[in-house]
Order: sequence, then structure tokens, then C-alpha cells
Amino acid sequence: MSGHSKWATIKRKKGALDAKRGKIFTKLIKEITVAARMGGGNPDGNPRLRKAVLDARGQAMPQDTIKRAIQRGTGELEGANYEEVTYEGTGPGGTLFIAEALTDNKNRTVAEIRKIFEKSNGAMGAGGSAQWAFDRKGVITLAKEAATEDQLMEIAVGAGADDYTDQGEEWQITCPIPSLDPVGKALEEAKIAVKSSGPAFVPKNKKQVAERDAELCLQLFDALDDHDDIQNVYADFDVSDEELARIAG
Repeated sequence: MSGHSKWATIKRKKGALDAKRGKIFTKLIKEITVAARMGGGNPDGNPRLRKAVLDARGQAMPQDTIKRAIQRGTGELEGANYEEVTYEGTGPGGTLFIAEALTDNKNRTVAEIRKIFEKSNGAMGAGGSAQWAFDRKGVITLAKEAATEDQLMEIAVGAGADDYTDQGEEWQITCPIPSLDPVGKALEEAKIAVKSSGPAFVPKNKKQVAERDAELCLQLFDALDDHDDIQNVYADFDVSDEELARIAG
């Protein structure tokens, strides 16, 4: 859903990412349900739902599963009532973390997220304690083989994207939030499959961490990302390829 793709690549090589597929589907289903509840069940008239459905298709979610999630959101099928909550905190080495959640029990979730921070030498903070270090941007991810650099320049930047970066096995496109839908539509019309898209917190400056701090930052990031209620995790740390190889090996 988000985060440090270099680390995700190493985990995939170890076979760990396959076990997360069910969790990814759960998070996407929650987002589709909430988007349909807030803006209606027609993706053409609901940009948030449209993005959620595109993300689900990018993860090869069956159409019947998408349809049922929309019906739970519109009330045609019974389902849980999720609330949106954002948690912020600090990690090792003065790093900053933001975690966006959809939960049907805020008291349970906040207690569990606080424990996750504490187990990795971090601390959960008040609202605004981390967001000051991030810009709110639109972020779109594509598989590396889905598009060439020339296509990204012509199609994504031409439709309003600010930039694109090589994230190892993915392209990451950033744009102003109002440009998310136009850029997404341009990619769709060009038959370029989108893996994920939506508003995101992009760190203004990244903090390089190493050794034990790097291990703990990755541990904290993974623990937050693994939590069933957490939809997206953002952090302002960076780890060198050499450190990643050491930690993975």
C-alpha cells in the first residue's frame, strides 16, 4: 500500500510478501467500503471510489469481491462501520511516522498502535507531531514493466504530474492532489496499469539511518503496516542498499 519499496523487494525475495496478499485485500476492501459509503457507489461520480477500485484491480482482486465491498458501503449488504483515524509518532534516531487507519473500534486500535511504537523504541505523539515534516501529495505507483520513462514523461507529466522516480521494481509518480484523477485517467486511457494511487504524505527531507536504528525503523514500519486496521504508513527515514542487504541477509 505504501512505504519503502527497496525493503519490500528484499522481503519479497525472502517469500514474506506473498503471505501479505490477504492483508492487502482486506485493506483495499475497507477503503472501497468507506469510499462508497461517503460518496456513493458509482465510481464515475466518486473519485475516491474510482481510485480504490483501480487499486484493487491493480492487485488482481476479483470483480465480485469489489462489487460486494461497494454494496457494503452503500448499505445494500450488511457490514462494519469504519472510521478514519491518523496516528503520528517518533521512531528511533528522531525519525517520524504517520499511519492512516480505518477502524471499527478506535479504543482498541489506539492501544495497539501505541504498543507497536513502544516495542520499537518509538513513541506515539499528538496530532501534528509528525505531519509538519511531510508534504501532502498525490502518489501513483506502477510496476516497472508497465511503462517506459518516455511514456511517463509524455503521459503522466503531460497530464499534470510533478515528477516520477525509480523505486527499484516500481515507478512512483508524484503530483498535486487535484491532478490525481486526470493523471490516473491518462494512464488508464494509455492502457498503463496502476498498482496504487491516492493522497499520501511525502517526507520533505529523509533521515539516513544505519545499524540498530535502521533495524528498529524497519521493524516499526513493518509492524504498523502489518496491523489489520492500518491502511498506509509513511516515514521520513532512508536506509542504504548496503544496510538493507545486511539486515536481510
